[in-house]
Amino acid sequence: MLKTFRIGGIHPDENKLSAGKCIETAAIPEQVAIMLSQHIGAPAQAIVAKGDHVKVGTLIAKAGGFVSANIHSPVSGTVTKIDSIIDTSGYSKPAIFIQVEGDEWEENIERNDCLKTECSLSPKEIIQKISECGIVGMGGATFPTHVKLSPPPGMVATILIINAAECEPYLTSDHQLILEKGEEILIGTKILMKAIQVNKAVIGIENNKQDAIELLTRLTIKYPGIEVCPLKMKYPQGGEKQLIDAIIRRQVPSGNLPIATGAVVQNIGTAFAVYEAVQKNKPLFERIVTVTGKSLNNPSNFKVRIGTPIGQLIQAAGGMPEDTGKIISGGPMMGKAVTNTDIPVTKGCSGVLLIRKNEAIRKEMSNCIRCAKCVFVCPMGLEPNLLMNLASHALWDKAENNHIMDCIECGSCSYTCPAYRPLLDYIRLGKGKVGNIIRSRAVKK
Repeated sequence: MLKTFRIGGIHPDENKLSAGKCIETAAIPEQVAIMLSQHIGAPAQAIVAKGDHVKVGTLIAKAGGFVSANIHSPVSGTVTKIDSIIDTSGYSKPAIFIQVEGDEWEENIERNDCLKTECSLSPKEIIQKISECGIVGMGGATFPTHVKLSPPPGMVATILIINAAECEPYLTSDHQLILEKGEEILIGTKILMKAIQVNKAVIGIENNKQDAIELLTRLTIKYPGIEVCPLKMKYPQGGEKQLIDAIIRRQVPSGNLPIATGAVVQNIGTAFAVYEAVQKNKPLFERIVTVTGKSLNNPSNFKVRIGTPIGQLIQAAGGMPEDTGKIISGGPMMGKAVTNTDIPVTKGCSGVLLIRKNEAIRKEMSNCIRCAKCVFVCPMGLEPNLLMNLASHALWDKAENNHIMDCIECGSCSYTCPAYRPLLDYIRLGKGKVGNIIRSRAVKK
């Protein structure tokens, strides 16, 4: 019987329209905008100025703290300004603008496809290299990878879990990356195992990706300690806590980090980025992005330089369909609707989804009928209906006591609500308020 997590979950339509589409290299734009905040934690600090010339791979912004990440230029050219641009949040955020001139790379980056299997670096040196190259979680959370590989005092990793579930509807970037870069991913996995000094790694992958499962299973014969674990299809299986529960049957206690279970979880794209950083000295300045939608002429998987406007990717996939009602950065469940197509691709952008008008319109909300469907599907065992009510009445203390901060914002509650109540919208509002209260309380101490 296939493994899966034990609490909640839903089964949205897959709509993997770009499955099997080979990765295409997207054209380099004439100008890129590199966000200084494209990871969890403190924004990076720009170390270039207007008029500076940069190459592909040049460090242009240094991490602004321990929980932060370096940023490297994805293009060669001239810095035209450091200004603000609207990101996926809808707010203006600082960015470095570069006018592209040619495609000149830093000389220390290896650009060949020669497979490098051996890594002589020590665990400390591996983590340092990952930090220098600005690697972050590629599944969307964008947590700096070097931080995840450095457990707090008293906590020890016992297993590495590689997240290849890709349970979000429509997205296929991870799936296709496995098919085209399977061995590099396994080498990256071995490097991550060495970094956290564990002897076992499990790659969790949903059962709708049989070709990827078969490929990785065949390849792992050469890599002792790594095994492939097929999983039952259920959303949000790619959630860190849900994947830990599915694979090792341990649940992360409320308020604790996943390392409390002994598990370190890394995305499949992160494993590949680690391979490129450690073995090829290549910083994270490009990623695979799925561009998809039911009316799109050519749903595709692109290798994209960070900072590329999403509008350029939409054009490369056939252009904007006339019936587009909403553009989503990410997938339909956890992605964010964007306000324009000038928004640049960031390290955490796994997809661009064009939703038809008839599917994008929210249905009118009605009164809660107390059906408890939202409770049954919540993978964190919360009461979304209660949390929405507490947030709508600004009852922040009660919201905190009812574990609002444990919400992973998967959207399962809103998806299943027959009254079309905006449960997640209010819970996100509540999480923001309660999070600020918790941080203020910590500062006073």
